[in-house]
Amino acid sequence: MAKNIYFTSEFVSPGHPDKICDQISDAVLDACLKDDTHARVACETFATTGLVVVGGEITTTTYIDIQDIVRSKIKEIGYKPGMGFDSDCGVMNVIHSQSPDISMGVDTGGAGDQGIMFGGAVNETEELMPLAVTLAREIIVKLTELTRNKTLAWARPDAKAQVTLEYDETGTKIESVDTVVLSVQHDEEVTREKIESDLKELVIKPVLEKYNLDYSKVKHYHINPTGRFVIGGPHGDSGLTGRKIIIDTYGGYFRHGGGAFSGKDPSKVDRSAAYAARWIAKNIVAAGIATKCEVQLSYAIGVVQPTSIKVDTFGTGIVDEGKIAEAVAKLFDLTPRGIEKALELRTPSFKYQDLAAFGHVGRTDIDLPWERLNKVEELKKELL
Repeated sequence: MAKNIYFTSEFVSPGHPDKICDQISDAVLDACLKDDTHARVACETFATTGLVVVGGEITTTTYIDIQDIVRSKIKEIGYKPGMGFDSDCGVMNVIHSQSPDISMGVDTGGAGDQGIMFGGAVNETEELMPLAVTLAREIIVKLTELTRNKTLAWARPDAKAQVTLEYDETGTKIESVDTVVLSVQHDEEVTREKIESDLKELVIKPVLEKYNLDYSKVKHYHINPTGRFVIGGPHGDSGLTGRKIIIDTYGGYFRHGGGAFSGKDPSKVDRSAAYAARWIAKNIVAAGIATKCEVQLSYAIGVVQPTSIKVDTFGTGIVDEGKIAEAVAKLFDLTPRGIEKALELRTPSFKYQDLAAFGHVGRTDIDLPWERLNKVEELKKELL
């Protein structure tokens, strides 16, 4: 007898150690691009008790105040004295300029590195994202809002959410929300009973109701399952840029090429081509060509055109996948500079650091160019 299938995604708060580092790295990128749209940035951040180290390769004509960027971001996230980590920490700047061996390939319009990038879309939500990661993210967004406006006065910045969905035996129909896990850093004085009550009623319930899911029918809740989460942030665990790449994208629902996003300027196809792959996949699904789609792109350092384009519709497509890939190559300029222009990556109307906090794809709170459905009619004309 066929058994149902379970799938899980997680999301972490802006106060998670790795996410602190992602946001600092992208705040550095934002500062560079603000006055120098041609800046080359590959910025990495490491955080631990009492110390933040910012390193990498940056070539820019503008001045950036690393000390101020780091301390301002830590304050914004919500770390204060007494939490074991705050804006009075030491800040070490070990940045140097980009290698000329890399620059000579990028200067001619080629990719900043070799690599593979994936993007996907599925009709589980209005924004064409997997539901599990969407719910986990929305829980963290709601939690962060209530923490910052002091509704949850006991909550501290570090937190993790996890959602498990039950699918039917085909893996296509969602039957229920099986499990919700939520761990939130907290003050010493608050009781476990209050934590559980507040998080269920004020955070989880409204998120599930937003997606027309019955809060009372969730089979399992695990709220702060260890019983205590006072020590958190970089004081409890060190943080590093680029360690939350699955959270940044699709929660494991689609594949990932392995390259991180944060701290990288758009010439790095790890970032820009992953956004382009999402743009392509979302427009394919919105055009009715498939109900689920994953796009893979690949590049070689210094080479202008992608070395491959692959489309996978997981059996849901109504057009041959090879023909879809041919249409993609025709309708989308997938050169690094073409992507930068189409997706407005050098002069963004958004802040890269905001993407580092709450995800790079499937956002409805920010007008992101790769979330726009501006290629639907062209795809229909070409393929249907």
